[in-house]
Amino acid sequence: MAEEVILRFGEVTFEYETKKPVLDAASFGVRTGAKLTLMGQNGAGKSTIFSLIRGKIKPKIGNVFITGGATIGTALQAVAREDFNLTVEQYFARVFEIVPPNLKSKISKAMKAVNFDIPVDRKVGDLSGGQQARILLAVALIQSPDILLLDEPTNNLDQAGIDHLIEFLVMYPKTVVVISHDADFLNSFTEGVLYLDVFTKKVEVYVGDYYSVVLEIQDRIERERMKNAQLEKQIRDRKEKVNFFANKGGKMRKLASKLREETEEMEENKVEVRREDKTIRDFSIPAQELVGNIVTISAVKIIKNHEPVIKKIDKILRQKTRMLISGPNGIGKSTLLRALVDETNEGAVIMDGTRVGYYSQDFATLDFNDTVFASLKKSLEAGEGADIQQMRAVAANFLITGELMDRKISQLSEGQKGLLSFAKLVLMKPGLLVLDEPTNHINFRHLPVIARAINEYSGALILISHMPDFVKEIEVNEYLELDKL
Repeated sequence: MAEEVILRFGEVTFEYETKKPVLDAASFGVRTGAKLTLMGQNGAGKSTIFSLIRGKIKPKIGNVFITGGATIGTALQAVAREDFNLTVEQYFARVFEIVPPNLKSKISKAMKAVNFDIPVDRKVGDLSGGQQARILLAVALIQSPDILLLDEPTNNLDQAGIDHLIEFLVMYPKTVVVISHDADFLNSFTEGVLYLDVFTKKVEVYVGDYYSVVLEIQDRIERERMKNAQLEKQIRDRKEKVNFFANKGGKMRKLASKLREETEEMEENKVEVRREDKTIRDFSIPAQELVGNIVTISAVKIIKNHEPVIKKIDKILRQKTRMLISGPNGIGKSTLLRALVDETNEGAVIMDGTRVGYYSQDFATLDFNDTVFASLKKSLEAGEGADIQQMRAVAANFLITGELMDRKISQLSEGQKGLLSFAKLVLMKPGLLVLDEPTNHINFRHLPVIARAINEYSGALILISHMPDFVKEIEVNEYLELDKL
């Protein structure tokens, strides 16, 4: 008996701008109970596919079929800023058309599934990034959906949170589709890949664990390139013969005509090789020349049992100091960085005149109403630069091309916002680099390039990251372990 297909895209075409399709006659099916990765380049349209599944947007052409009665739950990438003032209970209540009388009981059960316990009267905006990530997942689970859509669910989660999520997903009996750039996480439970090609705008279906599928795609590309290389050699040889015989006249000219037709057929048989995800180019982050104590920290505020506690410490950061801040979700890592950058932490002082380059995990440093061009120009000017051509070249290194320059930042994908943030850091030339989960939303292909640039940065560096493989590429020489204070 054939397995039931719970979700199907039938020749779906969708575009935000006229004649610039995100999907072009895309077709694929997802069987009941499948656990799949939705894979594709930053900005390819993965989140758009989720929006189509949820019915938030409609195809221009084609149809999205959901098996009758199937419910959909979505864990989004981030809590919307306009929801920050809602309490946890109010945030969950928004899921229901009619709020059930046993809402608190349902919340408790959903929170247990994500290994999280917090008073429901706490405001969502007061939670750490990792705590918000767990809330987003719990909101998706509270309805026990038939189709669970997860958009970058490991962002901001500590290793304990990721391990618990993997265990939950392995045991979840229903359909799961995940967007993530965490290769190890994906390989732990997914059994196939939906590959969205940013160039053809099609979706291809592959079966197998994540690493096997990535290798299969790479092998296919290599086979296609080799086949094309052979055909191109044959085509060149034929064209040389065509030119030679065409000038001989008589029967030789007829032979030339026949060879020309065969050459045209060979050109038509060339395989259209997939233009695989581009990787950003190697880059460096220039450092502002500073001498002395760039950052002095004498006290930090951490959270224990949901209450703030002040701890005395003695940390001094100079040029080439690279400090890693660690601790479980909710202990106050991101709050500490925000207070440091905003200079509201009474126990920390930044040297006067220091340019601070801050990569915020929620992109709070970006003005979403700015165009990409305007945002880059602000960083160029802050870094005392004035060369617009240089600015465009830096942006292009991060795959931010001319067509994106006039877009508002709010229209970018989360991955594109991340790459834009790195481009801004390069243009700013900071003396202090503050990075809060800089791997969030970033395609794993880019991570080695980013790690090299951070490792070569000569200013003072403060880093928070829950990705061990990324951290080990950076020569950290100072540690602040908040859970050991």
